Amino acid sequence: MSVLDENALHDLTGLQQGLLVASGDLSPLELAEHYLDRASRLDDVGAFVTVAAERALAAARELTTAGRPADAGPLWGVPTAVKDLNATAGVPTAFGSAAYTGFVPDVSDSVTRSLEDAGLVWLGKTATPEFGSPCYTEPEGAPAAVTPWDRSRMAGGSSGGAGAAVAAGLVPLAQGSDGGGSIRIPASCCGLVGFKPSRGLVSGAPLYGEPTGLATSGPLARTVGDAAALLDVLAVRRAGDPYPPLERPGSFLTAAGRAPGRLRVARFSAPVIADAPVHPEVLRAWESASALLASLGHEVVDVEVPLPREAVATFETCWAVLTALSPAPAGREHLLRPLTTWLSARGRAVSGPDFGLALGAMRRHAATALEALAGFDAVLTPTLADVPLPVGAIRDDADPASDFEAQKRFTPYTSLWNVTGSPAVSLPLHETPDGLPVGVMLAGRPGEDGALLALAAQVEAVAQDDPATAWHGRRPPGWERT
Repeated sequence: MSVLDENALHDLTGLQQGLLVASGDLSPLELAEHYLDRASRLDDVGAFVTVAAERALAAARELTTAGRPADAGPLWGVPTAVKDLNATAGVPTAFGSAAYTGFVPDVSDSVTRSLEDAGLVWLGKTATPEFGSPCYTEPEGAPAAVTPWDRSRMAGGSSGGAGAAVAAGLVPLAQGSDGGGSIRIPASCCGLVGFKPSRGLVSGAPLYGEPTGLATSGPLARTVGDAAALLDVLAVRRAGDPYPPLERPGSFLTAAGRAPGRLRVARFSAPVIADAPVHPEVLRAWESASALLASLGHEVVDVEVPLPREAVATFETCWAVLTALSPAPAGREHLLRPLTTWLSARGRAVSGPDFGLALGAMRRHAATALEALAGFDAVLTPTLADVPLPVGAIRDDADPASDFEAQKRFTPYTSLWNVTGSPAVSLPLHETPDGLPVGVMLAGRPGEDGALLALAAQVEAVAQDDPATAWHGRRPPGWERT
């Protein structure tokens, strides 16, 4: 019996769809048409800001006509999407900002090129907040990105459109980017696997506009296997990349299929960057994940928060400078959001020497955290301090400073791993009694992305045996199973 006999196409994982394409039972064009139809009818979640249907159909038709090459990867012919922060030649890229409305890049960045080179068909651009800064996705002039599990609540940010698109079944998997949690936050809000790779694994070519080392691109998917396969696509090294090449396990998808062995796992639930109350369901998810890891034979050890609170000011200095590095075109500054204007002013007030000192301090704080955790293979924390919040609950245009503080209280865990450059993954192991997804986060040692994927896959496999933790069969309202 074919997997399609009992499933709609969008019920299948990206890897399952890739297998059907490889066997000749399905064409890239059929897949693109299926998902473009869903995007045109079912995007009430604020997923896409641009649907490039003609371009996607042309690309899918070209793949179908040319046929699958002998060296094609497992996602060849599978649809995906590109975040609106990433440059796409010939397709509008607004960086989530009204100040860039109508801007069309001449070149694509490395992430977009990697997707195309691997034979994935991207359908359009997913929503992001202005310059990817906030942890919510409420772009100017476009609907807010919401979680399909409750369309009155946020999808998170800044890869909120990507998270909403995957969770609503508008694409099987998608690329996001993460400078302080922007992949893992939407993963938690939308009930997905969100993987932030190690620093330097995914190229920032050709602009290399991120001097702090905080941000990287990575995958959002419904399964660890799909996330690993998409990481294989994204982790392409370019000749000009500034970081030394990281040791690769061959294929990240293969690494995800290996037994991780018995590991030492540190855990803490105290917020890292802000004094924030932690929702009881978040703590319940964290405790449940701890018990699951222990049941797998791993040693789970309570530890103190490894990052000193004084590191927060250093991170904020670097974050403000990053925002200032994304100016509006001349004469369009008035179109920037109040939060961007406020953060940019903070960034411009930092002198060159002070920025250099902040970078040095951030690296010392990272070293302190990594030294404290050197005896552990992984670290378990909550992903967020709360369940998905109502749209508008954090945004405060009248008081950007309050907005920023509210963001810190909602996301007090994720940015630690951007500071250290470590891989980190949010897994959708829990849901509240009223059906809201809650993620838990595992982090690994820098450069050991394959080992973290192996652990995540082991947790996923065991979780599927328990209705309380199994996420593969969960589908949000509006999914359209048939």
